[in-house]
Amino acid sequence: MRILVIEDDEKIASFVVKGFRQAGHEVDWAADGDTGFARLREPGWEAAVVDIMLPFRDGLSLVRDARVAGIATPIIFLSAKREVDDRILGLQAGGDDYLVKPFAFSELLARVQALVRRATGVVEPVRLSVGDLEMDLVKRKVSRGRREIVLQPREFALLEYLMRHRGSVVSKIMLMEHVWDYSFDPETSVVETTVSRLRNKLNEGAEGQPELIRTVRGVGYVLGN
Repeated sequence: MRILVIEDDEKIASFVVKGFRQAGHEVDWAADGDTGFARLREPGWEAAVVDIMLPFRDGLSLVRDARVAGIATPIIFLSAKREVDDRILGLQAGGDDYLVKPFAFSELLARVQALVRRATGVVEPVRLSVGDLEMDLVKRKVSRGRREIVLQPREFALLEYLMRHRGSVVSKIMLMEHVWDYSFDPETSVVETTVSRLRNKLNEGAEGQPELIRTVRGVGYVLGN
């Protein structure tokens, strides 16, 4: 999913953005209501998380203006206000859901996924598979055949991205942007190092099995045939 987070509290925003990225989603952040509204008008967002107390333009006004402008992106409010009347105001302004701070990220993720399912009718997969390689996105576990493979969070994110793009060549630039959220730096070897480590873990104990990650010289990497 491609998600926009509009939140002025940098600590909360960092927590939410990191959580979504670790769950394999693309996320951008806006720190005030005016910037958030401008970003929300851009096409391609599948969901937005909006704080109510924002500088320049509060969250209620932002969402109300977005709905008037014809923006149908599913939106969940975050707020420290927990009274029923506050929740009603949020929903009447055009919000699709309302979550009170403090909150567990797992609940926020589940609510956003539910909003997107209702809006698109598309169910997010809970498992990915390529040949004998299996990934459980809920339990965050990976196995090849009957062997469980223990991965670090970045290795898991890298493998998930490759599995979601199975059969397609994925460039180093794409991996830097979507797995590390870095601007491309031609001098860094972090992609090659992590791919090598991941490849070794996938191949361990899999003698005679086909190579899962192939390097396409000068282009990038491909998982599967």
